[in-house]
Amino acid sequence: MPMSTTVNGTQSSTPADWPVPEELRTVSVLFADIVGSTALIDRLDPEEVRALQRAYFDTVVGVLDRWGGVVEKYVGDAVMALFGARDSDGHDAYRAVRAGLEIQRALDGRALPGVAALRTRVGVATGEALVDVAGIRAGAHGMASGAVITAAARLQEHAPPGGVVLCAATRRATAGMIVHRALGPLSVAGKPLPLDVALAVGAARPEPVRHHGPLVGRRRQLAAARDRVLRAARERTPRWVALVGPAGSGRSRVLHELGRTVGAVDGAPVRWYGAACPPRPEQPLTPVADLLRAFAGLRADEPPATVRRRLLAALDGVVPAGQALSTVVALEGLLVGPSPVGAAVWQRVLLRLADRQPVVLALDDADRAAPATDRFLRALFAAAVARRVPLAVVTTRRPQWSGDRTGPEGGHDEVPLPPLAAVETGRLLRGLLVRAGQPAALAARLLPLVAGSPGHAEAYVRHVADGTDPAQPPQRVLAVAAARLDACAGRERAALMVAAALGSGTAAATVDRALGWPAGQAERTMSALAARGLLRRTRGGYDVADPALRRVAHDRLPRAVLAAVVRRAGATAPVPPARPATHPAPARPRPTAPARPARPGPRDRSPGGGARPDGIREPGRRGPRPGRDQRRVSSRGAGSAGAGMAAVPPLTSRAAPAGAGPVSSRVSSSAVIRRAGAARPDPGPAMSPALCRRSPGPVVANCGMPATNAPHALPEPPWRTSAALAGTTRMRPPPAPASQHVDGGATRPAWTAAGPGSSPTGAAQ
Repeated sequence: MPMSTTVNGTQSSTPADWPVPEELRTVSVLFADIVGSTALIDRLDPEEVRALQRAYFDTVVGVLDRWGGVVEKYVGDAVMALFGARDSDGHDAYRAVRAGLEIQRALDGRALPGVAALRTRVGVATGEALVDVAGIRAGAHGMASGAVITAAARLQEHAPPGGVVLCAATRRATAGMIVHRALGPLSVAGKPLPLDVALAVGAARPEPVRHHGPLVGRRRQLAAARDRVLRAARERTPRWVALVGPAGSGRSRVLHELGRTVGAVDGAPVRWYGAACPPRPEQPLTPVADLLRAFAGLRADEPPATVRRRLLAALDGVVPAGQALSTVVALEGLLVGPSPVGAAVWQRVLLRLADRQPVVLALDDADRAAPATDRFLRALFAAAVARRVPLAVVTTRRPQWSGDRTGPEGGHDEVPLPPLAAVETGRLLRGLLVRAGQPAALAARLLPLVAGSPGHAEAYVRHVADGTDPAQPPQRVLAVAAARLDACAGRERAALMVAAALGSGTAAATVDRALGWPAGQAERTMSALAARGLLRRTRGGYDVADPALRRVAHDRLPRAVLAAVVRRAGATAPVPPARPATHPAPARPRPTAPARPARPGPRDRSPGGGARPDGIREPGRRGPRPGRDQRRVSSRGAGSAGAGMAAVPPLTSRAAPAGAGPVSSRVSSSAVIRRAGAARPDPGPAMSPALCRRSPGPVVANCGMPATNAPHALPEPPWRTSAALAGTTRMRPPPAPASQHVDGGATRPAWTAAGPGSSPTGAAQ
């Protein structure tokens, strides 16, 4: 199986405002193939082969399309698909594994033309690839290049018939969402060490998360949401309350605390029924069915007799006795599959319940819900408004999603969850570290990496407790940052990448020059990003607000594109320090003076003087990327240049710097940097290609991932006040804005998957 391919003449499907058509992205690659296809085809005539392939490919492509995969190529009877190649939702590996499991359910053992029982194998690998964003479309061969493609093909070859084999990175990315069974170390051709692999067994049922420790901050947001729910119960005026914040902002923790504190209104108990929306639910009404299970106290694997008995008991006194059996039969249909009749009956039952006592429906991660679930909730809410019953709908969602903004006039409320203030972040980190058995003094060193996100705080503390160097951000934090970046429009994403590449204090005019935009375009774009909290204004310009987002945006740019950005912006690309194959040593001082002699801000200082606390170097200072010094640069034309860039060639690794002449298809990125006027970087020690790059630790057998038991190499506090904000000194912290009274969060309310017996008042603390 080839490691990479070349695109020729691919039609661009990218929007006109996307000026960076190639990106280095973390993707999940799926390979599916028929077992024994050579012998099978030898005994079939061409017409039978065509009929078999048509049935096989149609089934596989249909499954991939449902789970958001893009077919990259067909190789004989094998199908290769990419997940996260263009837009990442933070769950690309999960979607790839679910697609592989569904392919096996649909095909393995099935009778197709010419074969009595077809057997298939599937392999899924996750890692970095150079993706041709401009050419992404189904069947666009060669739109991705990288070792991860070969790894997925090798995993498929060694998978058992009917199985889905995962690399270590995919297993970690799907922990808690997919049930895995460990396999023995796998030796494959071309890999010096055995691979750590696992077999995917099936989807895991989400377990309620137990929230430990006191709620840190978020008191104002909790009080605002509680007030809306109480008004709905007392005044019999239905309310739709949305807790709005990015992933990791503590939305689920606030939802949990809301259920715990609103257990009764004026002595009347409140019925709480909660559900969580998984990424890409298999059935469109899965959360609605989970609300019904919460009402009846059912688990997903209950036998039919138990389901009927508990439904009859829960409906006793709610519906007339003569209608109980027919109601139960309709509700059983909803539990089995997407039944419109069952959904309508469940809606009527909820309205009857609300007539008797206040009802609150809580839906976590509502932005993942299918349109059918959204329509169910809207119809229920409209009926509750018409009948004036005490019913409230409480959802959590991302800021980018506006699905529940169109509620009835006066009945919809948003409660935004901004980042934590630094003082609150330090308090949360100290509590998490102490509970994890780690020194509380580490809070000062983790503070600049967390960026006010409770979810990031928990991830970094787990990272440290596992013995991992926090200079390499947790995989989940990077996935969330990638999803935030991909949620931006094309121009916004390009501006974020350039701001991350050029460093703190990047002026909008500099971004205009780097991207070839007309004067003023970058200022409008970056002002909009600052209003959404993705950028922050600094002295003389802008900086990326979240260190993880800064790292992801910086690392998306290929080296040749980065060199062009530096050259057009007028910056200098000094010689980067050589990076060892093990843990990086402190960076050497700049060999040349920076182009902008502005005083560095607090996030730009580090003890070694070479890297910021999030591990990103200033423009032109990133070290060589192991295994990619000879990466080929395509010589395609600039046909996908964005709007407003006619006078300047597009920022793409396929175009040469001005005055460099024609670019050979094998010109190295070092030559591009040389032609841009920069010194040639030291290639550093050679390393074998790894599925995931920029590992601070040694490469191990887990598909090139860093060792998880590496010793800590924590940086010193990047500025003096971080220790004070974390509580390790008695310096007075700066006052926080009134809007930032904020939270320590987790992910799931403890009562979402339970029934009447799991009242919010009994939820675990």
